[in-house]
Amino acid sequence: MYGIIQLQEIISEEINKLNFDKTPENLYKPVKYTMQGNGKRIRPALVLAACNLFSESVKPAIPVALAFEVFHNFTLLHDDIMDNSPIRRNKETVHKKWDVNTAILSGDAMMILAYEFLKDLPAELLKTIFPVFNETALQVCEGQQYDMDFEKQKIVSETEYIEMIRLKTSVLIAAALKSGALCGGADEKQADLLYQFGLNLGIAFQIQDDLLDTYADVNVFGKQTGNDIITEKKTFLLIKALELLNFNKREELLTLISNTEIENNEKIKRVKDFYEKIEIQKHTEQQIKFYYEKAIHALREIPLPDDKKSGLFDFAELILKRKK
Repeated sequence: MYGIIQLQEIISEEINKLNFDKTPENLYKPVKYTMQGNGKRIRPALVLAACNLFSESVKPAIPVALAFEVFHNFTLLHDDIMDNSPIRRNKETVHKKWDVNTAILSGDAMMILAYEFLKDLPAELLKTIFPVFNETALQVCEGQQYDMDFEKQKIVSETEYIEMIRLKTSVLIAAALKSGALCGGADEKQADLLYQFGLNLGIAFQIQDDLLDTYADVNVFGKQTGNDIITEKKTFLLIKALELLNFNKREELLTLISNTEIENNEKIKRVKDFYEKIEIQKHTEQQIKFYYEKAIHALREIPLPDDKKSGLFDFAELILKRKK
């Protein structure tokens, strides 16, 4: 059995083999810049880890892992534009280093390249994996649209928010695990349990990301902290705070969040003051733990020895402890 770190190394080696030195340079240079960054390679590593549960060789799953990683990075290019994020993984985002139009077009190219990796799969495998990949790609777009819609809503419920992050973030992790399991020869029930593991872990991951955006060390996190506050993003922290505050305090926080006259650092500080008074970190960590435990339950249901699943157990635990 491979460990997650070994699988991340395998996928990094495969990415380094990819040739993006093509013309027109201004289309492919941003793709190379993005793919050769210091990303965590979580999704492709999970494809290989799921395959490895049912097969000694992870080679059959490598094209699928690459497809998920290229697709994920495509979404980041467009996501950074929509969020106006200046930094990603301690580097300038593509739309800042080049321009918005370049980031859009290079992202489009990456989406097409992602599908290229699937075309040479064996026919039976392609028949099962392509619908999972395609449905997931569409769901990610649906989740992004909900996220954009929330920008225009004064109040977003916790239920609405969880559905949005399920679509925008979790389904990609879940589908990566399910697809990897299918590559390794898992049956539908086993693959679906891994999907549930990934789905709940993905929700925990995104809520943790919300927490880190406000409270992480920027040098460790790899991108600007407080950006969600500056951009008035509906995060779990904000939604929970609005739920817990009384009417007057809720209106005060909403007014502060929407005030464009306040300098950014001052706004972040004042919003965090609201959060700390109602122990928002504690409430957020409780929710992360809730979805983590649902994920672990699904993983335990897979009829394999626990020692064989130890890599995924360890990975899930890292979600609770990650700093970036």
